[in-house]
Amino acid sequence: MFIMVRPRKRRFVEAEPGATYFKPRAIPLSELEEVRLGVEETEALRLEFLEKLQQEKSAKKMGVSRSTFSRILNAAGEKIADALANGKAIRIEGGTYSVKKKR
Repeated sequence: MFIMVRPRKRRFVEAEPGATYFKPRAIPLSELEEVRLGVEETEALRLEFLEKLQQEKSAKKMGVSRSTFSRILNAAGEKIADALANGKAIRIEGGTYSVKKKR
């Protein structure tokens, strides 16, 4: 039996992050576990905590539903908490996104 999987919808981000790697100080990279944070998860964090937009407006900017935005934000928060609490490195890369064109 063949099951059709719905393709992931592209999320819009203002720009790709300037820095893509963060790690605890004084611990060699070879000794660290990594947490991977998608670019769209970083954008959700930026919109929520830096821009202080309501989730409905943030979701619209990213081109997703409010419930999808909430799921992206929660996933990002869990990954950040894991990295901070457990001394892991954070790598920002990948995801299903497009950079918005400036008008």
